Amino acid sequence: MPHVPAATRALAVLRHLAAQPGPVSASALARALGLPRSSVYQLLGAMAEQGFVTHLPEERRWALGITAFEIGSAYLRRDPLERLARPLLARLADDLGLTAHLGVLHGADTLYLLKEHPRHAPTLVTAVGVRLPAHLTASGRAQLARLPRAQVRALYPSADAFTSRTGAGPGGPTELRELLAAERRRGWSSEDGEVSPGYASVAVAAFDHGARPAAAISVTFDRRRHPPADWDWLARRVAVSAAELTRRLGGRTPAGPDGG
Repeated sequence: MPHVPAATRALAVLRHLAAQPGPVSASALARALGLPRSSVYQLLGAMAEQGFVTHLPEERRWALGITAFEIGSAYLRRDPLERLARPLLARLADDLGLTAHLGVLHGADTLYLLKEHPRHAPTLVTAVGVRLPAHLTASGRAQLARLPRAQVRALYPSADAFTSRTGAGPGGPTELRELLAAERRRGWSSEDGEVSPGYASVAVAAFDHGARPAAAISVTFDRRRHPPADWDWLARRVAVSAAELTRRLGGRTPAGPDGG
């Protein structure tokens, strides 16, 4: 352990608890972290006094406490995702001369949190606060492609869940599944006239500490100026920004093209 072993171990306990689907026992914590059980009990006792963890006596398990929740809530209230992403989007829009977006998944929708565009850029429907069907947007599909397949099936259980804006885009679960698999292997997503006729977008996901998609960065362009032959190099530029956002979020990219 580094310079402050107790603090490092306490943080490791918090990270492990935060990554679990439910409460865990002290013995499971000790095994997962490679620590003596006596040390884990001491850590848990001290952390419980401060509210960082809570003991569930009937289950003989431990969970995150109210103090951890308060700290997480304070972090979210300060809009960290937007603050971390804004300079990256501004630089991307300036370098490429294209409109850049930050989008997150909100159920089966893409919610746009940020938009940076160069001077004289065309007006697009993807304004901040706008929601669009995730299966039609490059930002949405970049994130859907990295979700567990069961979660995507729950979002799109049948053809009734699919809408279209322009007549383009996947029209059912099988078509979406095949499209997401191809985009996952490729490493980036695209849409061509599915949101606005004549315009296309490419997007790359950014990830949190659990290698889950936290957001996606995209650029949108007039396809007459940037035909499909340009899209790969545009996606590579976007991927650099997405990787930097992952780093700033303390995240990690899934191990392989089929990860997540």
